[in-house]
Amino acid sequence: MKRAWMDRFIDTIEWIAAGIVGIVAPDSFDIGRMLLGILIFWGIAATSYRGTHITVDLVWANVGPRYQRLIDVFATLVLLFVVSVQTWTLFDKVRGTYNDNVLTFDLHMPAWPFFAIAWVGDISAVLLIAIRTYRLIFHPEEMHDPTIKATE
Repeated sequence: MKRAWMDRFIDTIEWIAAGIVGIVAPDSFDIGRMLLGILIFWGIAATSYRGTHITVDLVWANVGPRYQRLIDVFATLVLLFVVSVQTWTLFDKVRGTYNDNVLTFDLHMPAWPFFAIAWVGDISAVLLIAIRTYRLIFHPEEMHDPTIKATE
């Protein structure tokens, strides 16, 4: 079965996040600390699409499938807004560290490339959350989560 390009794109972002976890493991303080920040933003991308982040399902678990889907769409739209604002503010941080020539403490490496890679992870999160929102609304059958079903 041929996989859609969007699914391959999603898998690529998840593999990048997983690779960064492997790089962070051999810790050198400056590099490890910066890569940990990168990991957080790429992890947001991976978990946001799959819906595997921390959730509170008290109401969701006690309503029918139609309302569960409405709750999922609403929650994903809120997440899309929050992460979009976060991405905008992180760009300001990348620009500020570049313009101010901020260096790491021990190795005196420029900090902005690390911030920029984290920002690209945040952009990926916005894209994946937008894809999740689109699929939740128009193609719930394409979601990988078996608890998300198409409702009429």
